[in-house]
Amino acid sequence: MYFGTLQSMPTARADKQRDLLDGALRVFARDGYSRASIDAIAEAAGVSTRTIYNHYGDKAGLFKAVILDSAARVADHEIALADRLLAHIVDLQTDLAAFGLAWSAPDPATADHFALIRQIHADSAHIDGETLAAWQAAGPVRVRNAIAAHLRAHSTAGLLHINDENIAALQLIQLTAGSVTAAPDTRSERIVRAGVNTFLAAYRPQKAHSSGR
Repeated sequence: MYFGTLQSMPTARADKQRDLLDGALRVFARDGYSRASIDAIAEAAGVSTRTIYNHYGDKAGLFKAVILDSAARVADHEIALADRLLAHIVDLQTDLAAFGLAWSAPDPATADHFALIRQIHADSAHIDGETLAAWQAAGPVRVRNAIAAHLRAHSTAGLLHINDENIAALQLIQLTAGSVTAAPDTRSERIVRAGVNTFLAAYRPQKAHSSGR
């Protein structure tokens, strides 16, 4: 029932779909999948319930469209940020800390998306497994792969010693932004710098350790 990409539609139709997806995102982020109603979504999006059923079939179809759309847009945003901060490393400690601080900083533009992700974790038993897998592929996996590619390039250049860049990417995120989320009452900069130190203790080449780099 999904009716094409926004880019392929006439402007008026694309605008209506954008309003619908954005309105549904706000409601799902606020209420979660199970509690969100089609009536509430229609009201938030400024469309009729018939429009929702005509285009997406049911709430499950709409939810899948919303999470894939939101995940792809947030992934594009995060990959651009990773490209800007990780593509060119001058000083490992300074530049990785700058990445960690930027990654952990709250962004109003993605607040609804991450509120939705928290709802998904709480409500995953009621969400179709294929939808969850598609969300992971459209968002988190794409982002992790982009970060891993940068780490692999820096390993190839000799700045890091990494055997599995995907694990290293996960660890860099968890030691910085993940730790900030887990300890919101502690200064972000202190947490991030400690996390980067831990990351470099594991992944800085042995030669760099011994020379004090």
